[in-house]
Amino acid sequence: MLRRSMSIPSHLVSILGPLSPGQLLPGIGGNNNMRTRIAALAAASAFAITLASVAASAADEAKETYVYASYFNCSAGMRADDAVNKLYKGVLDGAVKDGTVGSWGWMARHTGGNWSRIGYYSGSSLKALFAAQAELNKRWGGKDNQQVNEQFGQACQLSEDYIWRAAAGNVGTTRGDAGFSVYYICDSSREDQADALITRVFAPMYDKMVADGQITSWGWLEHIIGGEYRRLATFTAVDNAALLEARGAINKLMMDDPLADAFTDICGSHADYIWNVVAKAP
Repeated sequence: MLRRSMSIPSHLVSILGPLSPGQLLPGIGGNNNMRTRIAALAAASAFAITLASVAASAADEAKETYVYASYFNCSAGMRADDAVNKLYKGVLDGAVKDGTVGSWGWMARHTGGNWSRIGYYSGSSLKALFAAQAELNKRWGGKDNQQVNEQFGQACQLSEDYIWRAAAGNVGTTRGDAGFSVYYICDSSREDQADALITRVFAPMYDKMVADGQITSWGWLEHIIGGEYRRLATFTAVDNAALLEARGAINKLMMDDPLADAFTDICGSHADYIWNVVAKAP
């Protein structure tokens, strides 16, 4: 990332402390070490989270959100979409109404890698996710639905499953029809430091963008079960044009933030996708 001479914003000084003589950025030159400072930030965040957890009621704990996401490599995406509309949409809409799942969605890739479709549903716990999985299989199984199930299986023969836990953001309130997802491969020994950077430094910026109408929602999710991706950042907007404009604004803000490099050092590899909603509820 391009570096230039700048003053450190006040919100960073309060976290990292003042620069030492001859120090261009925190952790570069002088007597300070970036990893030590970020570790301290992570510890402070963990302490704050612990205090909040002690004070939380049972109702607060019920607000936890887990997401079961299946990423499909489809040879005939539109046939898969047709199967979703014929069968799965009705079943999942009913599951939202009766509380079997909290939400669900089916999304088509606009831009990105090998995955071409995502199907997901959410619940308040891992137990709730697996109970929903068993119930949904009952509802859309059987001989009456065999033809549609075969149609979907032929259209999307390869898939990869992940379970995510929502760690930060406003996902679950309002979601736009266009989404930008960044799937990160992170240093597993420092993932808590990346979480601290998101919640303490970048979250206020994202919240302001939601308040200003630049994005509809954002989320930061942690890996529970699945493949190599350890963290997931999501941003949604009303359409692709608004989404790309917001993405450009985020990149510009990151260039002016000295802690962006610290985050990249922890989660240095990623894959980007733009997704468009085909169906969802609520």
